[in-house]
Formats: sequence, structure tokens, C-alpha cells
Amino acid sequence: MFLAAEECASRGRAAAAIEEVACAGPAAAARVLARFNGPLAKGPRCPAATDYVLHITAVDGVSEEDSAPEGYACMRNLRPPHPGDPGMGGGPLTVVGDCVYTERRGVVKETACDGSPARPPEYLVTRTVRTRADCPPSTALYVQVGGGTPVGCARRLA
Repeated sequence: MFLAAEECASRGRAAAAIEEVACAGPAAAARVLARFNGPLAKGPRCPAATDYVLHITAVDGVSEEDSAPEGYACMRNLRPPHPGDPGMGGGPLTVVGDCVYTERRGVVKETACDGSPARPPEYLVTRTVRTRADCPPSTALYVQVGGGTPVGCARRLA
């Protein structure tokens, strides 16, 4: 399978030119944490450490080895930065330790917790739970996080 779990990819010279490469090679930039067939919206959630999601377009090759089904790969950079780490403000998932700001009513965006980006953090996600009722009393904002625990409980930052 193209970009199977534990395989590595290069950055490529163009966005569409990502290649599978040896993880020990100089071109290796990221490792596949998990690989799923089918559209992201209908598939499993990527692992929390995911730095970015690579969408893979179906390719019909001459042989089964040359073909790749539509899917997505959950990628982790081999070297920092790791935007998927808690508090870094750039991963594809909202996890415990992430900070968010209100973009507009009903919409929050992730931002770095250290205050370095243009948009300072307003809330810190302190835990994920199954229902809003499971959040602690200090919760000031409920954040949709998906997966098995679909509610993020966030407290307001000073």
C-alpha cells in the first residue's frame, strides 16, 4: 500500500509530488502514524500526535502494486516543529493541552498556547469527555473534538 503505517514520505518539490522514501534517507520528512482507505469524514480519527493529514487520491496503476485507493495518511514530522503536539497551535486535531480562540460565534480555531501567534489564546482544553455533563464546573467553552470522546472541556485563560 502506498504510504502504509510506519512508512516515510518526502516533502516533494510540489504539493502533489509527495513520495514514499526510506525513513533513514536524507529526503525523509515525515512518518505515517496510521493509514486509512476511504474519505476522512467517514473514517477513523487520526492519532493525537498527528502533525498533518495527507489526503491520497485514488490512482489506478498498471498493476495492483502501482494502484492506490482513495484515503488519508496521518503524518508525523521526523523533526520539529510538531504542530500536532498539545499547545503548539497547528495540528489537525484538537487535543488536551491545546489552546483556542473565538474566530466568530460558534467557531473556534487552534492557536499556540505560548502567545506567539497573531491570535492570542483565549481558552485551554483541559480534558475530553463523552458528554458536556461530564465536564468540570470550571468549563467555560465546549469544543468539538470528535473520536470516542467528542467534547473538549476548555477553561478561560486570564
